[in-house]
Formats: sequence, C-alpha cells, structure tokens
Amino acid sequence: MRPNHPGGVVFDLDGTLLDTETLARDSFLRACADLGLQVDPQVYERCVGSSFETTRQILLEGYGAQFPVDEVSLRWNEYYREHVYHKPVDIKPGVVDLLERLLTLEIPVALATASHRPTVTQKLKHSGLDQYLQLWVCGNESARNKPHPDPYLDAVQLLQRTPGQCWAVEDSDNGVRAAYHAGLTVFQVPDGVEPCQEVRAFGHEILSSAAQLLDRL
Repeated sequence: MRPNHPGGVVFDLDGTLLDTETLARDSFLRACADLGLQVDPQVYERCVGSSFETTRQILLEGYGAQFPVDEVSLRWNEYYREHVYHKPVDIKPGVVDLLERLLTLEIPVALATASHRPTVTQKLKHSGLDQYLQLWVCGNESARNKPHPDPYLDAVQLLQRTPGQCWAVEDSDNGVRAAYHAGLTVFQVPDGVEPCQEVRAFGHEILSSAAQLLDRL
C-alpha cells in the first residue's frame, strides 16, 4: 500500500453507489399523492441518509402529529421494494471505475448503510456491484444508526483497519456526520441536496462525482 493510499474504503450505498434516493423520493411522493396529502419536499430532504426510526420522527415533526406516517410508510415501502426487488437501480457515475481501481490496488472495501440486509442483497445483486462488495454493515446491525459513528466503526472493524487508515464516501449530511465523528477521511458526493453549513464546517472534500477519487489513487 502506498503512503497516500487508504487502508480501506467504506461506502454508503443509497445515493452514493446507487441512484436510489431518486427512487425513494418518487415513491414517497407517490404514496402521499395516493392519500391526498400535500407535503413540503424540504421536510423529506431531511430524511435522506436516516434510519427508518429517524425518518419517522422527522416526518411527524415536520408534517405534524396527525400525519399518517404508518399508512404512508406502508405504501412508500411497497412502491420502493417493487422496484428494487425486481429491477436494477442505476449506478451513480464513476462508481464502477472507482471500485475497479480499488480492486486492482487490493484496497479492501465495505458498506455502511441504513438499508436492511435483505434489501441490500437485492440491490447489489441486480446492479452487479455484489462482485466488489462482500463486507456490509446494514440497518439496525449497529448499536446506533447514522448520524452516530457506530456503523462506520463497525465497518472499519470488518476491514481490520483503524478509522484513521480509511476513507468514507457518502452523499448525505447524516452519513458525513457518522463517518467524520468515527474518524475516517470523508469524501462527500451530494445527491441532489447540498451540504448544510454545519457539515461544510467539517472541512472534508466535497466532490461532483465518485470519478474524482480516481485522481487520488
């Protein structure tokens, strides 16, 4: 391993490797429309990168205690799963080239994702990314979910590395918070939602695509 190379790289999945955030947002808005609900998209944007429990809290706080979160979630999940269980989700630009480079350099990789393991299995299988990624920390498998650092600390342990040796690649602010506080070197590729000022203050690199990381390897 070269001095400038990471000892390992931990990736987020949704919105970072796969274009699932567009699918998730469209599924949410479709579920709300089914129920005749008009919603502020900015409230939904705060859910990006969050666990189911945190998402539920954000929706109730943002839309009010009367928001039918359980009924919306049921329809939302049905629309989302209908796609990911039967169709490939688009891979984000530059991802395959980056994973190929890491494989060539024998730099190990892992996932730290809020998605649950059965869904992760389907997403990676249909996209073909399962050939690159075998080490996963999935939703509810850590003591605390993102934005807490636990998923990244667990992923680094799977890689048998220290946080300071590893890179993290994320799209959402919640994911960046988790990786930053875990002690990894963080690269953020925003997916439709620009980083807030609090997160920008971390001083991490913000990129336009995963392909820009190729210049650092």
